Amino acid sequence: MTHTTDFVLRPFLPDDLDALVEHASHPTVAANLTDAFPNPFTEEAGRTFIDHAMNGPALRRCIAINGSCAGALGLHPKEDLWRHNLELGYWLAFPYRGRGIMTEAIRQMVQLGFAHFPAVTRIYASPFGSNIASQRALEKAGFVLEATLKNTLVKDGVVHDELIYAVRR
Repeated sequence: MTHTTDFVLRPFLPDDLDALVEHASHPTVAANLTDAFPNPFTEEAGRTFIDHAMNGPALRRCIAINGSCAGALGLHPKEDLWRHNLELGYWLAFPYRGRGIMTEAIRQMVQLGFAHFPAVTRIYASPFGSNIASQRALEKAGFVLEATLKNTLVKDGVVHDELIYAVRR
């Protein structure tokens, strides 16, 4: 059985820059995120990320371990027909994986999201079909697999299935 390392889910701070750049630069982070996530993750990318986290429409939180930023979660509001939905994105620093941290962080983020966005009825995430750890974290946090879209995503020239997991209010 895995153990959960103590962490705090908190808003991003300008002082998170160095740790954010260090951890987000690990090749396994960008490998499982959209191409919009900068790779390499430079200081400039980190400053932009923190600015958007502090001032943008998304609800973003830092996973702080021993006071240092070791990961991130974001709930991104959708528009038009999807306006009652939030898309969840997340990543965790390589050294802290496999300890149950992301599952608990997702649970906390879902509670925050439903509290912060009262009109939202569904929060969803779309992990790669190959990202088993992400799928398990979502399932343990109460998300249900709604769909598998075959050969939908292309990352670094490799075609992947897109899975759609969701939790409802």
